[in-house]
Amino acid sequence: MLQELFPKEHHRYEGSRFAADLEGFAAWLRRSGYSRTSTCDHLFRAKQTLERMDGAEPGGKFAAEHLYTAFTSSRFPAPYRGTQRAFGRFLSSRGRLIRAEPDDPFGVLRGHYLQYLRELRGFAVSTAAQHDSTLRDFLGRAALPDRTLRTLSATDVENYIRLKSGEVTRQTLQHVIAHLRAFLRYCEDRGDITPGLHCIDTPRTYRAELPPRALDWKLVPKLVNPVDRHSRTGWRDHAVLHLMAYYGLRASEVAALTLSSINWESRTLHVQQRKTRSVMVLPLADRTINLLRRYLRCGRSGSDCPALFLRARSPAGPLTHYGVADIFCKRARMSGLPITNSSSYALRHAFAMRLLDRGVGTKAIGDILGHRSLESTCVYLRLDIAMLRCVALQVPTLPNSRRLP
Repeated sequence: MLQELFPKEHHRYEGSRFAADLEGFAAWLRRSGYSRTSTCDHLFRAKQTLERMDGAEPGGKFAAEHLYTAFTSSRFPAPYRGTQRAFGRFLSSRGRLIRAEPDDPFGVLRGHYLQYLRELRGFAVSTAAQHDSTLRDFLGRAALPDRTLRTLSATDVENYIRLKSGEVTRQTLQHVIAHLRAFLRYCEDRGDITPGLHCIDTPRTYRAELPPRALDWKLVPKLVNPVDRHSRTGWRDHAVLHLMAYYGLRASEVAALTLSSINWESRTLHVQQRKTRSVMVLPLADRTINLLRRYLRCGRSGSDCPALFLRARSPAGPLTHYGVADIFCKRARMSGLPITNSSSYALRHAFAMRLLDRGVGTKAIGDILGHRSLESTCVYLRLDIAMLRCVALQVPTLPNSRRLP
């Protein structure tokens, strides 16, 4: 592998006393999806660091804190930190990374609780991880003198909720309180806390209490079209924003697209809808066909990954729906347009409002957006101010009432 990566300088790497480690690291990088250039850069930095690292033995184990110190002592800490993370994952896969045990007095309790959520409550791994995140934050902020739950009081719980209410929305606070209720009820059943602490009031929220946030359609072309397409990242971001703006796709639907989702012969796009678990077939306009072809030619690397949109950083892999949302936020920030407090869903809402303004029926809009219920589509009617003015009723007046001057 080293001779293939460094045809002219492989003897420098093979002559190192860490040659076996570098060979294994190179093979791991390539299997993980790192490009040839990124693999060579990581090997160069790893060789430089390992040879000057005190106490490092070929084929031995490495302490995580020693690796961090050795790799960050360089004049260029940012790229070396990336190599340290990659080399750490390589060592961890071989069982050669020694991690320091965190000082967590509640680690055992959290482990038992997560096992209870997964095995007895049947929670998914992602749901249990959300509970664990809330518990880490709560137990880390709770000032417990003896570092046990015996002294936990209702005041401690109220102070945490009051602090959290200033950081998150009411909808998010509902989830936080639900996590705390479940955990405190579990601790109460074990006899670890004072009874009754799980009785916490939750904030009131109402369905459709606020209208959806839709961008003015005049801003959409100004956001999508000026994206710089002189790089692969620019082509990818432009294609992602185009599909969300002109086809109303969710971030999760964009991330789930594969190369086989595009039928070039029938000029259609097959979209896997995560919410309804169905497949929607959308016709592709000539402009979109040309854009996707240019993206595949200029903006997508020759990776074997079947996903349509890939990460810009190594290792190569599919773009997640979090990455799609980050693309919108990044491009909205770079555009300088008055787009604040908006998520990637704002493009989907703008697409729905544009269809409504053009006279498309509510049922047709719901079918295009993949709504299971017509009620989900009717929320966009609340944004059509001109139409609402047409259906407004006159305020009745009494015949003998006097007009105010």
